[in-house]
Amino acid sequence: MRVGICGLGTVGSGSYNLITGNRDEIRRRVGRDISVAQVGCRRDHPDCDLTGVDVTRNVFDVASNPDVDIVLELIGGTTDALDLVLQAISHGKHVVTANKALIAEHGPEIFAAADDAGVQVCYEAAIAGGIPIVKAVREGLAANTIDWLAGIINGTSNYILTEMSQPGSNLGFEAVLKEAQALGYAEADPTFDVEGIDAAHKLTILSSIAFGVPLRFDAIYTEGISRITTRDIGYASELGYAVRHLGLTRRSAAGVELRVHPCLVSRQHMLAQVNGVMNAVMVGASAAGPTLYYGAGAGAGPTASSVVADVIDIVRRSGAGQVPNLGFQTQSLQDCPIVAMEDIVGSVYLRMVAADKPGVMARISSILSSHDISIEALIQKDARGGDAYVVIVTNDVLEKSVNSAMAELASLEEIRGDLVRIRIAAL
Repeated sequence: MRVGICGLGTVGSGSYNLITGNRDEIRRRVGRDISVAQVGCRRDHPDCDLTGVDVTRNVFDVASNPDVDIVLELIGGTTDALDLVLQAISHGKHVVTANKALIAEHGPEIFAAADDAGVQVCYEAAIAGGIPIVKAVREGLAANTIDWLAGIINGTSNYILTEMSQPGSNLGFEAVLKEAQALGYAEADPTFDVEGIDAAHKLTILSSIAFGVPLRFDAIYTEGISRITTRDIGYASELGYAVRHLGLTRRSAAGVELRVHPCLVSRQHMLAQVNGVMNAVMVGASAAGPTLYYGAGAGAGPTASSVVADVIDIVRRSGAGQVPNLGFQTQSLQDCPIVAMEDIVGSVYLRMVAADKPGVMARISSILSSHDISIEALIQKDARGGDAYVVIVTNDVLEKSVNSAMAELASLEEIRGDLVRIRIAAL
C-alpha cells in the first residue's frame, strides 16, 4: 500500500519518519509493505530525509496521483483540506486525517462521499493525540451502551490551569499564557485553545461515536478559561477541588448534553491528577463501567502514532468489511435533541465581591433561596476597602435558576464587579 502525505509540519514529518523508520515492524503487523509514494508540502522538513521520494509543492497532486492508495491530510484548516479530502475520495483513495475541525464541521459530507466511493476515512489522530480514544469507544466498547464521557482534551488549557495552580504561584492567566507560547504549547493566536473551540470540535466527534448521533458542532455549549483567576483556583482548593477545563457529554431521557467549560473536579478524582499538556478521557459504559484513557495529546510522535495506526487499519481492512465511520450504521444514527445549557442540572461555585456590612449575606441568601438554590459551602474573606470576597458552593440546581439568581445578585448595589461561576463536575 502506497501512502501520499499532504503537509510536512509537526504531524506530517512525524508520520513520514514513523512510516519509513518503523517499516519492518509495521510489515510484521500488517503482512504487507507500506511505503511513502509522494509528499506534498510547501517546503521540506529538516528532520525528514526525502531522498528518492517524489515531492510536490501542490498537495492536490497527491490526491489525484494514481500511485497513491491512501492520502494523509495533515495540512489543517477546513477550506483547502475539505477540497483535498473530497478530491482524494473522488479518485478512489482512502483518507487519514488529524483534522478535528474538518470532521466536526464537515464530517457528514465527507463520510457520504466516502460511502459512495467505497473508501475509508479515519481520524483517530484528530482527538487526544496518541491516545487511541476513537478505537476504544467505537470498537473496544462497541458492546456497551455509553452513558457519559468527560475529558481533558486540550493540552494548552490544561497546562495553563496546572501552572496557575502551583503552590505559591501568583501568575495569572495572561502571564502563564505567554509562558506557554514561549514553550511552544500555545499558538501566537491561542483563541481556539483557550476559548474551548478546539475541545468543542473534539467533543463533537466523541459524542457522535459514543451515542450514535449526528455530528452537531453548531449545538455545543462552549466556554473557555480566560476568566479563571488564581483567586478562584485558590478558593476551589480550599473547598477540595481542582479547576479543569472539561469536555462533557451525557445521554439522558431529555437528549444529549454537549458542553465544554471550566469545572471544579474533586482533588481525589483521577481527572484532577492530569497535569501539564497531558490529555485524559473518562468513559462511563454500561458493562465495562468507567474507564480512563491517558496520554500525550499532541506532538509529532504521539499524533503520528495515531495517524499511522489508521493507515495500518485501512490496510488490514482492505477488501473486507469496514467499521462504520462513526461506529454506527449511517442509517441508524439517531437525531436526539441536544439538551439546552439552561436545562442542565448541577452544583456550581459562585464568587463575588460584596460590601462587608450587616444584612448583605442575608440578602444574598434570600435571593438564592427565592430561586430554589441552597448553599452547601460558603467562604468569606476580607477584600479591600470594606468589601469581602464571598464564595458559595450550591447543591444541585437548574442552570436557568442560577442564571436568574446571578442576574438579580448583579443588580444589588452591594455587589461589586462581575460574578464568577464555575460549574462542578459530577463524575
